[in-house]
Amino acid sequence: MARLTDRAFEILRAEVDKCAAADTVAGEVYRRMVIKRLEKLRSQNGTFASTEEIRDTFKDEFPNFSEQALKAAVKANRPPGLFGKIIFAGSLLGSAAGIIWLINLPFPLIRLPVAKTMPILLLPSFRSMDHNYRQAIALVEQSDQLVNKATAVADFDLGEIKAKQAQKHLDALPVWFLGYYPQTYCSFFGCSWRFTVDEFQAARKNVGRMEAQIFQQKNAFTQLNQVEQTLNAAKQQYQQAKTAADRQKATVNWQSAIDQLNQIPAETLAGETAKKTLKAAERDFQAMGGVATGSVQADNLIEAAKEFALSAAVAAKKPPHPAAQWEQIAELWQEGINRLKLIPVDNPGYLDAQTKLAEYQKNLGITQIRLEAEKDSAKALQEAKSLLANLQNDVNSQNPGKSLSQLQQIINQLESVKPGTTVYPESQKWLQSARKKQQEWQKN
Repeated sequence: MARLTDRAFEILRAEVDKCAAADTVAGEVYRRMVIKRLEKLRSQNGTFASTEEIRDTFKDEFPNFSEQALKAAVKANRPPGLFGKIIFAGSLLGSAAGIIWLINLPFPLIRLPVAKTMPILLLPSFRSMDHNYRQAIALVEQSDQLVNKATAVADFDLGEIKAKQAQKHLDALPVWFLGYYPQTYCSFFGCSWRFTVDEFQAARKNVGRMEAQIFQQKNAFTQLNQVEQTLNAAKQQYQQAKTAADRQKATVNWQSAIDQLNQIPAETLAGETAKKTLKAAERDFQAMGGVATGSVQADNLIEAAKEFALSAAVAAKKPPHPAAQWEQIAELWQEGINRLKLIPVDNPGYLDAQTKLAEYQKNLGITQIRLEAEKDSAKALQEAKSLLANLQNDVNSQNPGKSLSQLQQIINQLESVKPGTTVYPESQKWLQSARKKQQEWQKN
């Protein structure tokens, strides 16, 4: 006789389908696992499955399973009067509850002799072993399904929970009793398992393997999230970069993120996702390459122009300077301007170059004004000196008016010397002397 009737199976399957439909994340996976257990129970021969045995097939996957449906299935899985017989048998055994509780304690010295002579008294222990064994195997299967057929990181989270639950049930199995097979219990309840050391170790290895697998998968997802953040930050940094140094730094970060994507284990789910991200990142990086090449050229020209501008600014410090030095400064500004003019309109660095170009042209104009002032002032001082030499040769002549006229010409030349030139201090000395001489001659 099957342990689960067809009628009970149909009632349970209908409720399982209903619960699975309500769970959009893992409903279908859970449905297949629960139906598989119910079919296995239906294919077994022996006593009818108890309420707890039926509940164990779905309680972890579908906690919202209808109690009404469960009761209907249990009722359909019991011949009339069976429930009363079970209650009667329970009342007969109730008087010996204390003794049974004692011999079922987890003490090998008590349990082993009983297991050899009256194993039926260890029925509660066997029942617990049966329950923990079934739960451990079922949870290992669930965890294996979630881990090896995962579609998102949430599957690994759920698989980790199931693996921990399986480990908990394995820990509840009496390790010291693994070599004993409860024949009496299994003759009544149709056990399909044996508590062997090999089987126990295999289950533990499966749980350990899945825990390591889950750790690797979740670690890969963490790595993927970090790399994606770095990649997005590098793209944004490149778009917002205003200097060559900033663009170069963003490019290095971008390439580093691509390298890190290649390092995510390909056998993980995150590795499969990383392949798509990597393909897009490399495409964008290659597209950026043409723009970056133009940017690098512009950056190089701008940097070269800045070097000329820096040299010009340093040379122009602490004026006044002789004309030769102002000419050199003007040449430096012109060289910087020439570099900036090489950057075409369609280059990404054109706007920055135009800003610098306006600044350098203004500085060049100031330098040229200073240069002309220096040249004119030096020329005026030299002419004043020449006139002064001629005046000294004619100072003894009998024409005072002519001497005053020559002295006025000298004063005019000296007054044309511009402030801020190298010859200005000297010209002021000559000018003061000439004015004093003019006053003396005018009195005479």
